Amino acid sequence: MKEEDMHGGHDEHKEAQMEERTHAAHDAHGGHPSQAPGKGSSYSRHAGHDVADFRRRFWISLIVTIPILILSPSIQEFAGVGQALRFPGDQYVLFVLASFVYFYGGYPFLKGIVNELRARLPGMMTLIAVAITTAYLYSTAITFGLSGGVLFWELSTLIDIMLLGHWIEMRSVMGASQALEELAKLMPSDAHKLLSDGSVHDVPLDSLVVGDRVLVKPGEKVPADGEVVEGETSVNESMLTGESKPVTKKPGTPVIGGAINGEGSMTVEVKKTGKDSFLSQVIDLVKEAQESKSRTQDLADRAALALVIIALVAGGITFLVWQLLVNASVDFGLERAVTVMVIACPHALGLAIPLVVAVSTALGAQNGLLVRNRAAFEQARNIQAIIFDKTGTLTEGRFGVTDVITVANEVNEQTLLDYASALEGRSEHPIARGIATSASPSALHVESFRALPGRGVEGIVNGKKTQVVSPGYLKENALTITDERVEHLTTQGKTVVFVIIEGSVAGAIALADIVRSESKQAITKLKEMGVRSIMVTGDNRQVAQWVAGELGIDEYFAEVLPQDKVVKVKEVQSRGLVVAMVGDGVNDAPALAQADVGIAIGAGTDVAVETGDIILVRSTPLDAVTIIWLARSTYRKMIQNLAWATGYNTFAIPLAAGILYPLGILLTPAAGAVLMSASTVIVAINSRFLKLAR
Repeated sequence: MKEEDMHGGHDEHKEAQMEERTHAAHDAHGGHPSQAPGKGSSYSRHAGHDVADFRRRFWISLIVTIPILILSPSIQEFAGVGQALRFPGDQYVLFVLASFVYFYGGYPFLKGIVNELRARLPGMMTLIAVAITTAYLYSTAITFGLSGGVLFWELSTLIDIMLLGHWIEMRSVMGASQALEELAKLMPSDAHKLLSDGSVHDVPLDSLVVGDRVLVKPGEKVPADGEVVEGETSVNESMLTGESKPVTKKPGTPVIGGAINGEGSMTVEVKKTGKDSFLSQVIDLVKEAQESKSRTQDLADRAALALVIIALVAGGITFLVWQLLVNASVDFGLERAVTVMVIACPHALGLAIPLVVAVSTALGAQNGLLVRNRAAFEQARNIQAIIFDKTGTLTEGRFGVTDVITVANEVNEQTLLDYASALEGRSEHPIARGIATSASPSALHVESFRALPGRGVEGIVNGKKTQVVSPGYLKENALTITDERVEHLTTQGKTVVFVIIEGSVAGAIALADIVRSESKQAITKLKEMGVRSIMVTGDNRQVAQWVAGELGIDEYFAEVLPQDKVVKVKEVQSRGLVVAMVGDGVNDAPALAQADVGIAIGAGTDVAVETGDIILVRSTPLDAVTIIWLARSTYRKMIQNLAWATGYNTFAIPLAAGILYPLGILLTPAAGAVLMSASTVIVAINSRFLKLAR
């Protein structure tokens, strides 16, 4: 622990800074839950006070409460000190001290009721302010002549407990919603800018412009989005994209501002700055999601407003019952009414949903799952079918070797692939690149290389004439290969080329769009979750059938044009299913918009995707599964919080009214405040237990 964290002054300064930095995140937890974020709701039930302010008011009020307790007649009687501590005018000293606590300690609540009544949205602050004002005015009247017993010590301890509860709660809230602060911390404070004369000068980040070149040393953070122009290294992008493995960077590859450089130095040319940067877009999306209205929040809003009305009515009824039916003293009846209003404060209910929203949104962003539409995200828990675009989503979108077949005894599969890749490494054809990248770098000597237009390539590899050719070349030259495995590969829709060595067909190599290694795992998990998996592709039926079979996909649509994908989404929806569409967010835009939940995948560093409700930074279908899991877990947390908040009030209000008084069980206003604050803190802690499963 840092030394400064162990001292009050530093704590207060740090808390004030934290509150300022996370003000935007607090906007999601508005004054009354039904206030729209950003419209006077930035935690306005706390009346513009920050953590440090509540902390300071609590300690000062607590200190003043000590003499109030000493001077209170009921406390003196309870302690058995009789008249020993009494002196002329002591009741006026007690009044002055209690007035200070009421106006100074109670100020946040008194200001809060004004704000809530102006907005015509009575809430938690209204209940607290009514309770402490009732106790204060009644006790003041007793001090200046009315008969009865004062409630000054109950009033002071109630305010102390409320201040302490709000202080603790705000710290919990800040811990749950500091996503924006943590994201902002990813950026370094300055950059090593390379000047035209070759020298290096440290400059602030906001002075960088597109086209500048910066030096990134080992272990440092990349200062801006850009492209590597010199050097080779590995970069840790896990805090930005959720990708756990270091990513290799070399000249020509993009880098993201905030990523941590590994073992080598590199020179980066700045491509994006400020609001255009990846990190800024992520922060904007996180803020937008945290402030957006949750459908489940509507339920909490109605319940909270109803609870305020119930509390005020119950408080009045409680007072009348004790006065008219039980014939108790006025101060006893008022104490019961005050306790009812305090314990019924819908504080926990107001936080039940916003805190879970803040935690789930932050958790998703830290793992490359960016939520743009909260309502669609909540709908994700009900997904019954997911339609995946094939190319670039379930597959890598590039040719790669899937099968190697040899028909000559003297040539094994590795040798066949090595000879073919040695030749194809000199060609720019997509099939050639697929073979070349699927094999290890070849050390075989190649000479007399020649392209055979429309047919393949040939050359001398390690002294042997070698050709990699199409099926058409075999027919033209009366060459045959009789192997059922080759015919089977053709029926799967794969591209098959043949390797000829010294005039004889040595074998065949099959290529196809490479299926992502994690796609099968994703489909398996969807089956376990009871979600139907569907694939849509423009490829022919043989290719679609092969990919679907490899992955265990439930259903597929083949030979579908991009503009017709939306028709397939509607077709599946017509079956009564809640449908998600997973695509690249560009040519799949209409289908993404039509789906109940549109998931744009493979956004990479370009997160400004306007068609998806949810953006997956990494190109992995597993993250689509994670979205469903996170949506379901988030909803469970919301329901848990709502159940706790409403259940607590259902139990606590009758208890506060004194229903168990005949059994000797009676709650004071301060005890009610403790229970109310404890309920709020429990909701905050429960929200932070939300975890992301993989």
